[in-house]
Amino acid sequence: MSALLATDVAAVQEAVRAGRPLLPVAGGTQTATHPDPAGPVRALDVSGLRGVVDYDPAELTFTARAGTPLAEIDAMLASHGQHLPFDPPRLGEGATLGGAVAAGVSGPNGFAAGVRDFVIGVRFVDGSGRLAMGGGKVVKNAAGFDLPKLMAGSLGRLGVMVELSLKVFPRPAATATVRFPTAGLPAGLAAIAALARGPVPVSALDLTPDGAVTARIGGDAGLIEVRAERLARSIEPRGEPLAPAAESAHWEEARRFAWVGADERLVVVPAAPRRVLALDADLHRRGLHRRYGLAANVAWIAWPQAEPAAELSDLLAAQAASGVVLTGPPLPEPLIGAATGGAFARRIAAALDPAGIFAGSAPAAGGAR
Repeated sequence: MSALLATDVAAVQEAVRAGRPLLPVAGGTQTATHPDPAGPVRALDVSGLRGVVDYDPAELTFTARAGTPLAEIDAMLASHGQHLPFDPPRLGEGATLGGAVAAGVSGPNGFAAGVRDFVIGVRFVDGSGRLAMGGGKVVKNAAGFDLPKLMAGSLGRLGVMVELSLKVFPRPAATATVRFPTAGLPAGLAAIAALARGPVPVSALDLTPDGAVTARIGGDAGLIEVRAERLARSIEPRGEPLAPAAESAHWEEARRFAWVGADERLVVVPAAPRRVLALDADLHRRGLHRRYGLAANVAWIAWPQAEPAAELSDLLAAQAASGVVLTGPPLPEPLIGAATGGAFARRIAAALDPAGIFAGSAPAAGGAR
């Protein structure tokens, strides 16, 4: 079934009021969350809703339409020495602001900042076709029921976001990365814990199943090398600072998930360091590629497209974990694993989408940092 195209808010409202099941899409990068072209749910393409509405560098805030490419946002912020601190993953060149918020996922450099912490205002079309809004365009004016945080991680199941306001942070003048060759996952988790509470604040902490830890810091260019050396000596075995080219390559690969194969799905699973060992044992038995980010508070899993996603769902449910499938062919339900949200999520869905227009259901009020 061909997608509906909406280039303004009125067209979005008209599509919703038609009363047929639909789901919003834009950049086409989080393909597993899209409706099946052969199924009954139509895709509502909002990529035409793009452009920056307002930007106040002094206030550290901006407002943009949901279909605005992240690349455009990056360039605008970089010209004023600012950035999106939650580092939204880049799963393709077409990644958009609305898609990043709808997924509710922080990238590898978002250790100290979740998506919800930075969305301060939202305008969206609800399931009855009404234009609703919450929050504001500047931090001090954000008021009322916290709809912005509710929409983060909603996967488009609660409404069609048409405009978003976010706060931003100054971009670090310089960065440095230190790699710690810790042997084994238990030792790597111990190193992560020590670095997270150590004397040198970090902006990223990644862990591989063999126990290797990669830590990143940012700050004043004149002090960054000294701080990197201090970080490298802060635990044993001591780390080794990466050369600038190697640092850049590592984090570019990480935020684009270049390690995930073309025949694999990317799945994000909110985790807790204390549960990583048990989860990793199950993932290891299945021979799955995986990494742990945000100080082991999130697991990134590469799941073979040829295998049913239900099998991974069962594996996660047995660990009392849940996840979101982001890439690969569309799935009837991209939320997998243990059920979350419960009665609260159902009440929210009933209030915002009483007729079940948005694929007939809403995910838990959640998402992944």
